[in-house]
Amino acid sequence: MPEEVVCARIQLEPGSLPRVREWAEHLRTHGEEALATLAAEGVAVESVFLDSGAEGDYLVYYMRSRSQAAAQAVAERSTAAIDAYHRAFKRETWKAVRLLDLLVDLSRTDSEK
Repeated sequence: MPEEVVCARIQLEPGSLPRVREWAEHLRTHGEEALATLAAEGVAVESVFLDSGAEGDYLVYYMRSRSQAAAQAVAERSTAAIDAYHRAFKRETWKAVRLLDLLVDLSRTDSEK
């Protein structure tokens, strides 16, 4: 089954950058717990970039998973502390989400690497 790829640009609430940086550090220091939740969700890759400019601050989220819908459903039902932390972070800092159009997705299989 091919993986699904999604990328979104998330507009952040004004003044939320300190909270965003705190969240990123929390994920880095709780990496094993974060990776366990990604495994439960069927997510192979989750990368987050900060895009700051004159128009404001944004996160750019890139994810690869077996199923984005299944991953989202598992995350919403999760009782893991790191997932509760992430849900609170989203409520506090995310203003708007816009999905980006996928134009090119090239990926080598493990046997080709």
